[in-house]
Amino acid sequence: MSVSVRAAGFIRSGCRRMWIFVVLTLIGAAVGLVVWKVPGHGGQDSATTELVAEPLPPSAVPSLVLAVLLSLAGGVSLGPENPIIAINVSLAIALVGRLWSKVPPALIMMVATSATIAALFGTPLAAALILTGTMASSPTAARGRGGALWDRLFVPLVAAGAGAITMRLLGAPSMTFDLPAYGAPHLIDLLTGALVATATAGVALPIAFALPAVHTFFHRLRNPLVYVTLGGIVLGLLGAIGGELTLFKGLAQTGELLADVDGWGIGTLILFAVVKLVALLVAAASGFRGGRIFPAVFIGVALGLLAHDLVPGMPVALAVACGVMGVTLTVARDGWVALFLAATITGDVTLLPVLCLVILPAWLLVTRAPEMLVEHPVAEPWRAGPKVHLPGGSPSPGSSR
Repeated sequence: MSVSVRAAGFIRSGCRRMWIFVVLTLIGAAVGLVVWKVPGHGGQDSATTELVAEPLPPSAVPSLVLAVLLSLAGGVSLGPENPIIAINVSLAIALVGRLWSKVPPALIMMVATSATIAALFGTPLAAALILTGTMASSPTAARGRGGALWDRLFVPLVAAGAGAITMRLLGAPSMTFDLPAYGAPHLIDLLTGALVATATAGVALPIAFALPAVHTFFHRLRNPLVYVTLGGIVLGLLGAIGGELTLFKGLAQTGELLADVDGWGIGTLILFAVVKLVALLVAAASGFRGGRIFPAVFIGVALGLLAHDLVPGMPVALAVACGVMGVTLTVARDGWVALFLAATITGDVTLLPVLCLVILPAWLLVTRAPEMLVEHPVAEPWRAGPKVHLPGGSPSPGSSR
């Protein structure tokens, strides 16, 4: 009886893995057709754009919506943040521009971006941190809006509050998970926290170095139907190896990881982190549309749980927070976002003083590495379409991916 039960379990597991492979291959072909043939070509290549990118023409929005729905519903390891912000910004600029033409497009962009970020991350704090960095670094964003930073951010923050409340009323899942309280900090936590944050940032660095080369490899196949389908095949193989927990954007899967912090073996956590890292690289490079922050959180949690297992006495909340912070620093290159996500995942504000200190060596490491961004993409002669520029001919501001 036990042999037959094991055989049945093996068959069911094999069928699930084959299903994952087939679905992701078909999703790759479907997204490739959208990028190739549908007017708008699925919007901008996500590997070449930041979290807040140059506004799209409204004509590109339907194809981007289709490509994103296919990618995210099919289990591709990307998040919704980049394309949803692009869609909302494009529609907001088009609509408000028709109704109130005197409203500056840069202000419309900030309001739409702020509301969308708050809705995605469940709190206006995320929008405040990202926009603070944007306003500090982008003359275009600040142009024509004098006064204190709070004066310039007030309207976008009101929009962020409205976006966060709306998502709460709709029952959107929270990014905060129930973990044992951290408690009082200890000096040893500064050392172990810095080691974990720096190590996890270093683990993620290879995909930042590899993205331009892998992107070039896929796009030199020229036809989107070919290279996105190939990406789907690779993602299908990775999904078959890593299992269902390594699919999709990773938020629900992060909850599954944290539901049993001591129940995952070291080998399993390493498998999850490696498969998700490679899947994120392939999905970003092969033409799928989506963001990199949500998958980075899953990777950081897996590595944080691994650190909790390997470092004797390290509190699980600290290990997870440092893991998320390290990977996010590499993927997003934004210290504000990394700190925010590290504190949000654990829901423990007592970690913040420690995190503000242990982030320093990790930040020094990632600033010496390339950003996870393709700056000189392969030419795509089949693509055509107008671009929308903000006043003054400057591209729109961006802060992280």
